[in-house]
Amino acid sequence: MKSAVVVFPGLNRDRDMIAALTKIGGTAPAVVWHQDADIPDVDLIVIPGGFSYGDYLRCGAIAARSPIMDKVRERAARGVKVLGVCNGFQILIEAGLLPGALMRNMSLKFVCKEVRLEVTNADTAFTRGYTKGQVIRCPVAHHDGNFFADAETLARLEGNGQVAFRYAEGTNPNGSINDIAGILNAEKNVLGLMPHPENLIEAAHGGTDGRALFSALLQQVA
Repeated sequence: MKSAVVVFPGLNRDRDMIAALTKIGGTAPAVVWHQDADIPDVDLIVIPGGFSYGDYLRCGAIAARSPIMDKVRERAARGVKVLGVCNGFQILIEAGLLPGALMRNMSLKFVCKEVRLEVTNADTAFTRGYTKGQVIRCPVAHHDGNFFADAETLARLEGNGQVAFRYAEGTNPNGSINDIAGILNAEKNVLGLMPHPENLIEAAHGGTDGRALFSALLQQVA
């Protein structure tokens, strides 16, 4: 399979994501700098976490207006799979590829710890390596991960199976409505989530619960 990782100034999880894709997929992804004119012909585009442009305006707001995001939108519209993790999730929302908003954590503090995630929808390209209702471990590290959507949008997300992951076992770290940790677009080829599955893919990390997301996805688009 072919994948690409889009990098903006201030991101700091790009190397983690590149390592995960390489280890699990067997092929290093293309690295696309935010000023590049285009994205190679790939099956998967990933926007990793960090603090694009220092989060100075609003998390993901500046990166979402980069010209490279026009290419991401074009590819997503053609069915290419797009994954955004943490700041990548924020960028996808700001770019209009996913609905809702990611606000300041309810505690008003940066949160860095392990949480539990329930797999809400296991019938997607991203989640088929899990079973519905399965609870997995995953680390989080964010300051603005409090997902919110108006009642109409929330009902649509819930009714269409667009909620992919929820915080489970009372581990919601940010106050997200309905314990939402990750959502899909209506076509289910775009996923955004706040936790970092790329940081729990091998025993050296303390567990492998994040590995199934990448394994199932990379096998399907191989």
